[in-house]
Amino acid sequence: MEAIFNRNKEEHPEPIKAEVQGMNTGMLLLFSGQLPTWLQGVLLRNGPGMHTIGDTKYNHWFDGLALLHSFTFKNGEVYYRSKYLRSDTYNCNIEANRIVVSEFGTMAYPDPCKNIFAKAFSYLSHTIPEFTDNCLINIMKTGDDYYATSETNFIRKIDPQTLETLEKVDYSKYVAVNLATSHPHYDSAGNILNMGTSIVDKGRTKYVLFKIPSSVPEKEKKKSCFKHLEVVCSIPSRSLLQPSYYHSFGITENYIVFIEQPFKLDIVKLATAYIRGVNWASCLSFHKEDKVFYLMLSNGTWFHFVERKTKKELSTKFYTDALVLYHHINAYEEDGHVVFDIVAYRDNSLYDMFYLKKLDKDFEENNKLTSIPTCKRFVVPLQYDK
Repeated sequence: MEAIFNRNKEEHPEPIKAEVQGMNTGMLLLFSGQLPTWLQGVLLRNGPGMHTIGDTKYNHWFDGLALLHSFTFKNGEVYYRSKYLRSDTYNCNIEANRIVVSEFGTMAYPDPCKNIFAKAFSYLSHTIPEFTDNCLINIMKTGDDYYATSETNFIRKIDPQTLETLEKVDYSKYVAVNLATSHPHYDSAGNILNMGTSIVDKGRTKYVLFKIPSSVPEKEKKKSCFKHLEVVCSIPSRSLLQPSYYHSFGITENYIVFIEQPFKLDIVKLATAYIRGVNWASCLSFHKEDKVFYLMLSNGTWFHFVERKTKKELSTKFYTDALVLYHHINAYEEDGHVVFDIVAYRDNSLYDMFYLKKLDKDFEENNKLTSIPTCKRFVVPLQYDK
């Protein structure tokens, strides 16, 4: 569908009527005011859009098939367009007319009509799962290219004008990561800085900070910028089989800020989730008892700082009590300190709120957050008395 929102040029404008073309929705959107003429360009957004396929339904709101949105601002008007991301996941599900690719909160199982050998193969292939390419969280810009992203090792290139789905990129072909954040940062040169988790690679589990260049040398124009991906630094996980979950990280002029929280992904549970009949989300757990009282303890919430110039982690360890974090707000340096703001929770009840069975008319009564979001500011001295 495509909607056109026209500005009203009167001094005291009436609400602007927005007509949705191509759909018999009976919906009328009302806006007041007008758009400034200097506002020009395209805003791309992403999110879950389809939760029912045939007779099957996803369990969680965050599992829905990705729906791309574009808002084109031009000469005081805004044009809307949306299109489903034609990922491999989307195509397989639509062709089968049922959910056949697992998502984080929904485990898909073989067709009951399959024979015992096909079922056995399905169980074995999920021991080390190949994650979905249903990239439904964010849009990332690399040079002149745009990619839909999620938290797996897959991203999908898209056409920003038509929203057509283009090639699929697998991070793991360029850097040893199984998961990656959907919220990268950009440096002053337009390079992308992102983080991913490398699970038990050569006997180690680590968090990998990597850089994707904004451009490639002229003589290698035909090559992908991902072939020039550079590992900036790696941080060993404090637990081999229970690395920290993270959705974002912070960046200042001189430092990368990474928070290793006691909200952890259990690798053994992940590898056995399919055969146990549970989803991957159940493999995440918050270790609220992991409070730090002594420096020798390995639990609690740990702050890691990587110096961008030297590409090395600061040797000094900073820590606080257990918390759950999804989003960083801001990070900067002031008077010899790194200052960073985060939205923190006392537990992981936020994710559980969005299971579709809870999103009903009694939502407010049945979903009392046991931990409300709290804005926390941490101020860490770069020069200190050891």
